[in-house]
Amino acid sequence: MSERKVLQKYYPPDFDPSKIVRHKGPKPTGPKQQTVRLMAPFSMKCLNCGEFIYKGRKFNARKEHSGEKYYNISIFRFYIRCTRCSSEVTFKTDPKNMDYTCEKGAIRNFEPWRDTREKDETEEERLNRLEEEENESAMAKLETKTLDSKREMQIADALDEIRTRNARNERLDSADVLDTLLEVSDPAELELLRQEEEDAESARKAFRTEEDMFVRRVIDDGADEAVPSKEEAKADIPSFKKTVKRRRDMGAALGIKKKLKPLV
Repeated sequence: MSERKVLQKYYPPDFDPSKIVRHKGPKPTGPKQQTVRLMAPFSMKCLNCGEFIYKGRKFNARKEHSGEKYYNISIFRFYIRCTRCSSEVTFKTDPKNMDYTCEKGAIRNFEPWRDTREKDETEEERLNRLEEEENESAMAKLETKTLDSKREMQIADALDEIRTRNARNERLDSADVLDTLLEVSDPAELELLRQEEEDAESARKAFRTEEDMFVRRVIDDGADEAVPSKEEAKADIPSFKKTVKRRRDMGAALGIKKKLKPLV
């Protein structure tokens, strides 16, 4: 097992340290960069893939001096990668507004408290803007009221049309029905109408009351029909009552005798 801290190193027999030549590479150009760990200072949207990067997400960023200053305060630039498409996103510090500015690769999400239009406008501009908003709201209310009244008129017209059609249908008598039957020449339609009449008659018989059975009906020739008795009328009326079955005494079938209760 090898040692954790090597105290003696192995040198091969043909090792010649004079043959080792040190090469000095070119110095890196541009601003000096260093790797830092930071959190996203604002929520942003990637312009390449549309991924949203929320505020506070941690990144291994590259930090450099941008060469700009604000009142002798250095402005730094940071480079991060999108978490989805790995495209480069750049933002830098903004000491003037005590904030950060997104440069490229992403767009900052809208934040209402950063809207500077109200701060820059004068008192007269603010009054004009409020007056325009009030006029627009008044026009919107008027349009909504007009649309509501128009809708109510259309509904009223539709209801009047339905009432008129229902009244016209109620005024139809037997002569109109016969005329309709005579106009129909197709036997299939005649059969369909006959079935509908039979269904209506059966429904009428099923739902008529006991008083309706004893109403004297007058035939066209003036003669009276025989009035059925109450028993016959009740037999004709279908009953929908639930019949309760008598409970069978299983104890008697098994030979079990019940104890008689003593008389008090």
